[in-house]
Amino acid sequence: MANDQQGRPPISQDELEWAKSKISSIQGSFGEKVVGQQSLLQNLMVALLAGGHVLMESVPGLAKTTAAATLAQSIQASFNRIQCTPDLLPSDIVGTQIYDQHSGSFRTQLGPVHANFVLLDEINRSSAKTQSAMLEAMQERQTSIGGETHPLPKPFFVLATQNPIEQEGTYTLPEAQLDRFLLKDILDYPSPSEEAEIVRRIESGVFDGAPEEPVASLEDVMRLQGLTKRVYMDQAITNYIVQLMYVTRHPADYVGQKLADYLQYGASPRGSISFSQAGRALALVRGRDYVIPEDIKDLSHVILRHRIILNYEAEADGVTSEQVIDAIFAAVRTP
Repeated sequence: MANDQQGRPPISQDELEWAKSKISSIQGSFGEKVVGQQSLLQNLMVALLAGGHVLMESVPGLAKTTAAATLAQSIQASFNRIQCTPDLLPSDIVGTQIYDQHSGSFRTQLGPVHANFVLLDEINRSSAKTQSAMLEAMQERQTSIGGETHPLPKPFFVLATQNPIEQEGTYTLPEAQLDRFLLKDILDYPSPSEEAEIVRRIESGVFDGAPEEPVASLEDVMRLQGLTKRVYMDQAITNYIVQLMYVTRHPADYVGQKLADYLQYGASPRGSISFSQAGRALALVRGRDYVIPEDIKDLSHVILRHRIILNYEAEADGVTSEQVIDAIFAAVRTP
């Protein structure tokens, strides 16, 4: 495969085989604790390899915390869970300065955001100021405490959750902050057979024993992230992505006026960037060193559902963002 438009060297066959083996090991370790949720696993791996963050939406009890902790354990990464509440302060997340009476000076106490994997449970329950502090850390990959800058560890991976059925006492994430998440995944209930397996594993004490041995190191993850950037993406795929984003901003000419009237705002250029990054990561997760149009199509919902903004009329008529996304993809010719 020739070098891509960024001039990065192509992935060698040995590197590709190593990546396949390492990704398979991580997925296998994840599957020993988490039943089903194959879509979630794929999306977590894509975000991890692309260096992005994930927003997960589901009712309580669908293994979001277990998934985050299991992935961190399989990679020998530090993991912190932050339960968001209305009284949570930015300093509770990023850290603060504490006066030391013995030395007569202040010392810095880093907050729980300083970990490789951070689970922000029910992020929409924290105040706007606290949400802003967390999202700033996600974007800048550093925190500022008492005038000093503290870099976050590498890799740094945030999984935020929100509960769609309880809106009392919540603070909706603004669209600009939603855009900071690479993917938004919506988890569904397990099938009856999967739920039976969950109960069996709980009763057999799978979660009571010592943590499983890690199957990958942080250096492995950094190497996988480096390989992801070298996955080949043809210019035709890039043009396809850009055209899709253009249609989200000018839908009337492509999906009809009726459906276009439901769309208030289209995706920003960050949508194109996200498709490019996540498309490369998904290709590597699937064992390829090049991106195909199906990779982009399979990411359509998780990348766009929080980036295209529907109006109240769409909600009143029961039109979902997924329906609009499918219509946009149907309107653009696949390369």
